[in-house]
Amino acid sequence: MIRLPGTGGRLHPYEPTGRALDLAPGAPPVCRSVLAAAHVVADPLGNTTPYGPAALDWDATLAFRRHLWAHGLGVAEAMDTAQRGAGLDWPAAAGLIRRSAAEAKAAGGRIVCGAGTDQLAPPYGTPADVSAAYEEQLALVEETGAQAVLMASRALAAVAAGPDDYREVYGGLLRQSARPVILHWLGAAFDPALEGYWGSTDADAATETLLDVVAARPDKVDGVKVSLLDAERERALRRRLPAGVRCYTGDDFHYPALVAGDADGHSDALLGVFDPLAPFAAHAVRALDRGDREGFRSLLDPTVALARHLFEPPTRCYKTGIVLLAWLSGHQDHFTMAGGLHSARSLPHLARAYRLADGLALFPDPDLAEDRMRRLLAVHGVEP
Repeated sequence: MIRLPGTGGRLHPYEPTGRALDLAPGAPPVCRSVLAAAHVVADPLGNTTPYGPAALDWDATLAFRRHLWAHGLGVAEAMDTAQRGAGLDWPAAAGLIRRSAAEAKAAGGRIVCGAGTDQLAPPYGTPADVSAAYEEQLALVEETGAQAVLMASRALAAVAAGPDDYREVYGGLLRQSARPVILHWLGAAFDPALEGYWGSTDADAATETLLDVVAARPDKVDGVKVSLLDAERERALRRRLPAGVRCYTGDDFHYPALVAGDADGHSDALLGVFDPLAPFAAHAVRALDRGDREGFRSLLDPTVALARHLFEPPTRCYKTGIVLLAWLSGHQDHFTMAGGLHSARSLPHLARAYRLADGLALFPDPDLAEDRMRRLLAVHGVEP
């Protein structure tokens, strides 16, 4: 039995299930494209403050990507889950892209990498400056042989005068990309600086601008990643995408229903929550390969409570819970994050994440997870 903190400053007894993860690695699913946005492992002896360049544990970071590939998932690299703009600076992200792309070639795994504009600092300049920053990062990603994800840009959100600037910037990038890219619409819940993306705070108007960008060069758009936490808007958008252009759900609240699909189609997946849930996600989508929709939902539906907890407001702090679960699962030796982000969630929040994950039998070694949770409590002055 372990005593876990809950709301109101009280400790509550919890009996760990003792059930270990029993989902073995397997081949990539076929009927859906499934990508996990992967976290990074900080170097605990390096810089883990909000100041200065990020220091990473490269061995542990790359080992986690091999874990994802072994379970059959693709890796979405150097994106929001990897703390882009929240502890991971552009020089570190560039090194991460190079190393992970090389690792993907060696492992035979799929990789897509985020190209953004985070080498720019406020006041950011002009739309032309934003385009140049995007071009620099797009070139680096494509030089490694990886597919690019054009990430939503804080700089563009700040300097764009309206929808035409988005059409111009993205249109230029699509004209020069060497291969089809993934466009990314990240909602303000994930990053408040992206409020009004695509040139309007009206979501319907923003959708029209995004669709204009896709319609102008559908041959250069592999898909659109939608991270709005609005399932109905995602369904409406995917119905209007040109044939052959995928909708990648980034909805960490409604992913089982969106990936399962309906009579009008389905979403593929590019999800941060699939970082800790990789074994469940891979096995579930392989059930879809066999036509077993009930098996798919029976695996993924129970994970939603954990996902909603990890991504509760402020949603942008979800990475803290993801790294906690990686530590408890034995994928890294410490609970320390770049930029000091390990302090972004309260101890009761982390304790509930442990309890929900244990209830799913998420941990390969439940005794290790319990021991580490006890140590975390002790560091905070709690007698477990």
